[in-house]
Amino acid sequence: MAKNEARRNILADAGIAVLASEGSRGLTHRAIDERAGVPIGTASNYFRSRDALIAGLFERIGVRLGPTSEDLATRAAEKPSRALFAGYMRDIVRRLSTEREVTLALFELRLESARRPELAETMAAWQRAAFEGDIAFNQAAGLPGGRREIALFHYALDGLLLDRLTSPIDPDTPTDDVVDALVNGLLPEI
Repeated sequence: MAKNEARRNILADAGIAVLASEGSRGLTHRAIDERAGVPIGTASNYFRSRDALIAGLFERIGVRLGPTSEDLATRAAEKPSRALFAGYMRDIVRRLSTEREVTLALFELRLESARRPELAETMAAWQRAAFEGDIAFNQAAGLPGGRREIALFHYALDGLLLDRLTSPIDPDTPTDDVVDALVNGLLPEI
């Protein structure tokens, strides 16, 4: 049976929705079929095992949360500055906040990877790829900071997003203000 890429994306998006709303225990092929409104058995035709399903979800999450090539090209053409870096960080937070369901699903997968060693390897590879992509962009754009600073921003933004998507400790402080404070505190001067 030939696989339809659009249908595969619909199923992966349904899997992301199930994962975000039900957690990893609720993530089944049947739940995905029901969420996607397709005949029972469709998800298992596209994702033969739970591991294949998880791999497909990682792939789709990367597509949905990643920056566009146009956005990266625009930023790379700008003069390096802390303001440019702050703008890039705000864009990451905006994408992750706008795609709330996808970000929650990613957090669920991170938690699940702490319980399942076979998933931990996949999660680590996915995280490394995202981290290396941010480092490459930072270097290509001539932005300040290296591996250490990018890692610190990953730690900080993960915490910020977990806070903002769940039970914020300070909901009255604008998220952009938090990002600006992080940039000012963690990034060296240019």
